[in-house]
Amino acid sequence: MASSSNFRAHFVGLCFAALLVAASVPAFSAEKHPSTETATYKNPILFADYSDPDLIRNGKDFYLVASTFHFVPAIPILKSNDLVHWSIIGHVVSRLTMSPAYDMQGGQKYGRGVWAPAVRFHNGLFYVYFPTPDEGVFMSSAPRMTGPWSEPVAVLAGPGYEDPCPFWDEDGQAYLVHSKVGAGPLILHRMSPDGKTVLDEGKEIMRDAKNLPTLEGPKMYKRNGWYYIFAPYGGVPVGAQAVLRSRTIYGPYEYRTVLAKGNTDINGPHQGGYVETADGKGWFVHFQSRGAHGRIVHLEPVRWEDDWPIIGKAAEGVTTGEPVPEYAMPAVLKPTPKEKPQTSDEFDGKVLAPMWEWNHNPVNERWSLTERRGFLRLHTAFSPDLFHARNTLTECLQDEAAEITVRMDLEDLAPGDRAGLSLLDFSKSYVAAVQGNGSTRLVFSDKDVETEGPAVTSRFVQLRARVDGDHATYSYSLDNGATFTPLGADVKLAFSWWKGARPAVFAFNSDPAAKRLGNIDIDWVHYTSVAASHRDR
Repeated sequence: MASSSNFRAHFVGLCFAALLVAASVPAFSAEKHPSTETATYKNPILFADYSDPDLIRNGKDFYLVASTFHFVPAIPILKSNDLVHWSIIGHVVSRLTMSPAYDMQGGQKYGRGVWAPAVRFHNGLFYVYFPTPDEGVFMSSAPRMTGPWSEPVAVLAGPGYEDPCPFWDEDGQAYLVHSKVGAGPLILHRMSPDGKTVLDEGKEIMRDAKNLPTLEGPKMYKRNGWYYIFAPYGGVPVGAQAVLRSRTIYGPYEYRTVLAKGNTDINGPHQGGYVETADGKGWFVHFQSRGAHGRIVHLEPVRWEDDWPIIGKAAEGVTTGEPVPEYAMPAVLKPTPKEKPQTSDEFDGKVLAPMWEWNHNPVNERWSLTERRGFLRLHTAFSPDLFHARNTLTECLQDEAAEITVRMDLEDLAPGDRAGLSLLDFSKSYVAAVQGNGSTRLVFSDKDVETEGPAVTSRFVQLRARVDGDHATYSYSLDNGATFTPLGADVKLAFSWWKGARPAVFAFNSDPAAKRLGNIDIDWVHYTSVAASHRDR
């Protein structure tokens, strides 16, 4: 087994300067440090849909990125100092420009867009590679994880590619490994040193449909002279995690299953990234498919035996681990405060808070935080339904059970306008204020079937969605939040377009002959974690 310093010298994603910082601080373990002596964490570390996670360490900081599909800005960046508590610090891609359909022009891109990204550090720059399955493999780079990020460049143009990962070897030669849409085989290309383009047609390095079906999401590392590819197989809900290794980068590769469900109730534990803390201990972040909540994030310890990793909990002599429900906190230089990604927003700033993502590219001329300070203003435009509405603003659920409440000013709605709160998924469910000819009424909608609520004569209304597992209910308040009245039936939420259901605020006009378009002013969105009832999902 190589020393931790030898591994860090080869481990892609760690900058040389960061290694010097880490080396200058004495390593410590949970057993030796009083503040972490008995500290443990529980899985999942993020009960939120940060699908296809990848991560790196830079000094004391860990950074995690995830897929976003059709949501924009794309690829959230989360930061932590302890691998357990995370906050959102930004996004890599501000807008998807690869097709007019990302603007809902000539079509739409639900479930397409940004698939599994990879993050690495090389030669003074952070790199994020990501595929869009219809357009190619793209790369953005930045001097800091907070940006500014370069505009994406097409490293590999054309449809059919998925899940790329770059690798720079000790001799400076760059490579790109990826799978294909539909999962597998794994293809390896030589790449220009600046990481901007592939230099050949690529070579197939792994195909085994019998033993490694649906092979995808490869992440490449080097340790103790071995090339490793961490790659999931078997599909999102039920798959497992494999590791491939070879003494030469083009193979042949041998492989093992290193993480599987085992005797746990954690289905499909796979697809993620490997990282080391400053003391040389290994950790693996992966997702679990959790129904309408999407793919939530777990953290597993990693130990190495005979130059093979074993992820999670495994008995002596067993090489396939299983997920841990609880484990000792990683030994870190500076623990992160016990925080979660941001959720609530008062809309008091000049820019949107970092948790927000639009459904497809927004029309920037039709939303504002400055036209009325302290409010988010959404101008309406025609749409036949919620799925085609522009400027729908969304965020991730962060809990198994939560309440999301929005306060809206209805004064400037025009006939045909509807504005409200949704848990965005296949059902198109929402509660909204609808402006008719001279009157405003609340409605509940589920699968395009509307239930009328009361007329609204007050200027302000509060709308609420409560999530409990895979179920949701809606309610409203006309007395400034003193009381809430249910509206509509229980909604069964669903995993949709490769994403979990998401709280969303929206405004659109459903009348194609509307003579005037209005707007909605959203005062705030409040998110509250609540106790789950553990009802059947």
